[in-house]
Amino acid sequence: MQQVVSYLDSLSLGEKQVHKNLVIFPLLGSDEWEPDYLTLDQALKQGSVRVTEINRGGSVPELKLINQSELKVLVVEGEELVGAKQNRIVNTTMIIPAKTEVLIPVSCVEQGRWSYDSPEFRESERMMHASLRGMHKEQVSGSLREGRGYQSDQSQIWNDISEKSVRMNVVSDTGAMGQIYESYEDKLAEYLDQFKALDNQQAAVFSINGRIVSLEGFGAPDTFIRFFEKLVRSYALDALDIMRRTGSKAPSPERVGAFVASMSKCREEKHSAIGSGTHISFESNRQAGSALVEDDRVLHLSVFKRSENPGGRGTGFQRFSLRQRRLFHLE
Repeated sequence: MQQVVSYLDSLSLGEKQVHKNLVIFPLLGSDEWEPDYLTLDQALKQGSVRVTEINRGGSVPELKLINQSELKVLVVEGEELVGAKQNRIVNTTMIIPAKTEVLIPVSCVEQGRWSYDSPEFRESERMMHASLRGMHKEQVSGSLREGRGYQSDQSQIWNDISEKSVRMNVVSDTGAMGQIYESYEDKLAEYLDQFKALDNQQAAVFSINGRIVSLEGFGAPDTFIRFFEKLVRSYALDALDIMRRTGSKAPSPERVGAFVASMSKCREEKHSAIGSGTHISFESNRQAGSALVEDDRVLHLSVFKRSENPGGRGTGFQRFSLRQRRLFHLE
């Protein structure tokens, strides 16, 4: 955890930004490091990376990524890839070396389609919504502990998307996560208009309905800015899903600081990352997260607050339909 703790210690808390029931606390850094990689979106737009099914028949939990660039490519957990036989999201953050072909672990977010609409995948403006990312992270960490690699529970992911669609009155012929985002495009745009990434911002703490939900961070402000709108959309979709009729008081800076500081007490496990670098999973009764570290630098970090049962032991990320009323309560 030393790299993660050092990274968090280097950040300072900025002034909160608020829109309705979503609050974002910026975390600012002083590191002026320039990334030595492309993001996946950059590489796909340039045509220097190709992502395809592993073969003509395809395989739901894996895709083929071909990095034709002279630079490394950063692929971030929860990013959506659109096209081919069905839309997928990435299971873990990876840094893919230049001139490398690799199989990447993914999950399906479009249950009702298994036919080509394009030969290759293209970039998307979406990430998996935040509440499902928390559950997904727990699944992948459990899979790693059991020696099964970076796998998820596909049926739970489909169930979560289906239940969210019902709650938000969205109909999709293929059960696509993307249809929920598209149906709420105007309301999500209202949130995007109210939140801005700051100079030197590397991370943020997110709160919904007065409850701290998570922390998201990157090793460079340039990368954080590139992901900022995707992140806002993912949390705003959850905020719209569980909007309260009455307002909730935003967490105090002291509570946010305590949340960040408490990560130093988490238990950690290290695994070889796909591509290069080290994947660090960490958890406590109250938090679960992961980080990708390369050459002692944190490239990406995400941590989600866990719900608790009355006895105080962490219950993990349960299906949203079973936990939504207590996951977003005031602490």
